[in-house]
Amino acid sequence: MDDEADPMSGVANLFDTAMVFAVALLVALVISVNVPELLNPTADITVVKNPGTENMQVIIKKGQEIKVLNMTEEVASGQGVKLGTAYRLATGEVIYVPENATGEN
Repeated sequence: MDDEADPMSGVANLFDTAMVFAVALLVALVISVNVPELLNPTADITVVKNPGTENMQVIIKKGQEIKVLNMTEEVASGQGVKLGTAYRLATGEVIYVPENATGEN
């Protein structure tokens, strides 16, 4: 009879249910992004969000470190060496051919 009189007796069960629901939402979020590698502490991944748009972001994860690079209007400049050539196929795929692709030095 005491349990029926105490309105706070069910609060502990509600808290447990809310925690299970929150964890389920987090797991569903990771699965919906299709990037379960984010949970792997040793995986190195790069994700491009909104490619080709004004709000494009590049997310780089190396080990535990995560960097987010936002698109800007700044132009990079400097000196360097040509590494190779990139070709876009009719299928939309891009193939990179290194400068010394024949094996000659």
